[in-house]
Amino acid sequence: MKRLRISAISYLNTAPLMWDFEHGSSATRSDFDISYTIPSACAASLREGSADIGIIPAAAYASIPGLAVLPGVAIASRRAVRSILLVSKVPLEKIRSVALDTSSMTSVALTKVLFAKWWGGDRTFSPMAPEIEKMLETHDAGLVIGDPALKIDRSRYLTFDLAEEWIRLTSKPFVFAFWAVRQAALKDAPSDLDLASVFQESRDHGLLPESLDRIAREWGPRLGLSQGNVKSYLTENIHYSLDPDCVDGMQLFFQYGRECGALPSAPQLRFLDAAKAAVI
Repeated sequence: MKRLRISAISYLNTAPLMWDFEHGSSATRSDFDISYTIPSACAASLREGSADIGIIPAAAYASIPGLAVLPGVAIASRRAVRSILLVSKVPLEKIRSVALDTSSMTSVALTKVLFAKWWGGDRTFSPMAPEIEKMLETHDAGLVIGDPALKIDRSRYLTFDLAEEWIRLTSKPFVFAFWAVRQAALKDAPSDLDLASVFQESRDHGLLPESLDRIAREWGPRLGLSQGNVKSYLTENIHYSLDPDCVDGMQLFFQYGRECGALPSAPQLRFLDAAKAAVI
């Protein structure tokens, strides 16, 4: 049988999700080929068919046909997320130009939704690499996501946590990304491979205390963060379950994104059956 190709994201917040693929049994790893990239490129890999499974930005589901969602696992937030920031040199009401992190899809759409529905829609948006100093040379504010956002010195700027703003305004959690599989790839998967369980168990093992300790030891020096800071981010700011409340929040995001032109119409969410390789 052909090995399934996984496109994953090389950010701290995906480290628990990838635990079994990096540290688990060789039997788990032998079923997959894994590559790492940024969120927007991960979505492109699924769209082009160069990957079979990807941790895709939620916004990408609206533009890639033929996907099934692997149930139960997400990168979401029920509170401030710390790693999705609008960084500004002027007060919110005075922002007129925004540089948007080119590695993002969902956070770009979320920024546009927040401005269109609540903050005032008369803004210009420009894609840029996530280098905040260069962003702010030519724009009033910049959207920065992932590990670069965790390293922002908040004492130097006005910062707005986009998950915190969404939750405050909608009373719903926000889903940034989830695992999805191309339905066309399922025919090549081993018949006894329970994909849903594989990815849920990897998440569960990655969130064990001893796993989090190792992640913190490895990632803290890379990001210039203390081990405690890394662990609090992964356990308090990131919500790793695609539960019913998160699904509701994602559906609302799709609705608002469509209404303000930030997203195309999203198809109905289709989930891979947790017990067999079937789409429901």
